[in-house]
Amino acid sequence: MISTFDLFKIGIGPSSSHTVGPMVAARRFREAVLERGQGERAVTRLVAEIYGSLAWTGRGHATDVAILLGLLGHEPASIDPDRTTLLAEALRRTGDLGIPGIVFDVERDLLFNFTDILPLHTNGMRFRAFDAEDGLLEERIFYSVGGGFVVADTEADSVSAPAAAPPFAFGSARDLLDLTLRTGLTIPQIQLANELSLRSREAIEAGLDGIRDAMFACIERGLRMEGELPGGLRVRRRAKRLHDSLEATRLTNSRPAHEIMDWISLFALAVNEENASGGRVVTAPTNGAAGIVPSVLRYSRDFCPGWSDERGRDFLLTAAAIGGLIKSRASISGAEVGCQGEVGSAAAMAAAGLTAALGGSAFQIENAAEIAMEHHLGMTCDPIAGLVQVPCIERNAFGANKAVVAASLALRGDGEHRVSLDEVIETMRQTGHDMQAKYKETSLGGLAVNVAAC
Repeated sequence: MISTFDLFKIGIGPSSSHTVGPMVAARRFREAVLERGQGERAVTRLVAEIYGSLAWTGRGHATDVAILLGLLGHEPASIDPDRTTLLAEALRRTGDLGIPGIVFDVERDLLFNFTDILPLHTNGMRFRAFDAEDGLLEERIFYSVGGGFVVADTEADSVSAPAAAPPFAFGSARDLLDLTLRTGLTIPQIQLANELSLRSREAIEAGLDGIRDAMFACIERGLRMEGELPGGLRVRRRAKRLHDSLEATRLTNSRPAHEIMDWISLFALAVNEENASGGRVVTAPTNGAAGIVPSVLRYSRDFCPGWSDERGRDFLLTAAAIGGLIKSRASISGAEVGCQGEVGSAAAMAAAGLTAALGGSAFQIENAAEIAMEHHLGMTCDPIAGLVQVPCIERNAFGANKAVVAASLALRGDGEHRVSLDEVIETMRQTGHDMQAKYKETSLGGLAVNVAAC
């Protein structure tokens, strides 16, 4: 079972696989070094080497900064985004990790390997600890597999005691629908029952409300901020200007019928501009697609009648059930399957969540997720200059609007449809497998090479 709280993680931008995951991995290696102690052969040097997509787009995605922060002992959920640059710059100047006897020379000890790829995933990292004679004392390999998830390749790190089986295990959308028929429970009720096998109801509700609040706080901050996004593309923030324009016409008689789409787009732009600037976001299920679920959730709150805290929780639980299926049966990693795995997955999750919040049946929820995913198939991941800005920010606005359309179409139907969600997820997996590597978060193809970066 993939928990709701594994899919929705609070962290910093701009990328869950390139920022959140590497920070977690680096912190885990720091802890391993501290746990082993100094002994007869003291650790005097640490080396971090990144491979594949992490190397190719790492500087644009702030992977180097994330690893430095992790080696300093920071966590994505708790670090102050306004301090990340200062902390990284201080480490570059001093080499001080706060571990006695170790000086970390960033130029020497943080390596970008543009040639090799580690065997299990393109987002690979190798951490090593050496003594004064350059003797290897410790080595750990990690993979950042999307959404902030980190997998180690060693048995000690990747295998743990098996968790208790959830009361309603499901490995496919078909299984999930069958469970609703057999038990009479809704999809959010099934997801909630499974979460209750891991933690108390009070903890679940507080966690879901915390995720919701973090999503809405990110939108609000994005609506206030102005100026250029970092990285050199000179992309200007648009959310505040769009928000001011929408507010100016709120009380007029000249409001176009499509204005609601502008609000949905606005919420998504606000989140992803925050993400691009390294702000605090919620992986949903990734940072590159972090604006879609929050914008549709905000749309549900602001524009759909009957909003309540319980409706918001049902939205998130349902979205997590669908996101868990996509992650387990295919991938949510742009480096593995292209942007269809990020924006497509987020749109499917948001469509399912909105359908549930508006009272849709289990079959309508599955239909909404299928529609949203189907119409993102084949989408490439080709960020210009390796930055999560163009086309990523606008792509979230389109994904959010597609999610609302998918939910609307499903709610107008009876749940019967020709293509199943399972079939679309499998198609996405196969499409990602067949996709050339240059179209999968490497910045080696697509817009990344056909549009000037400066």
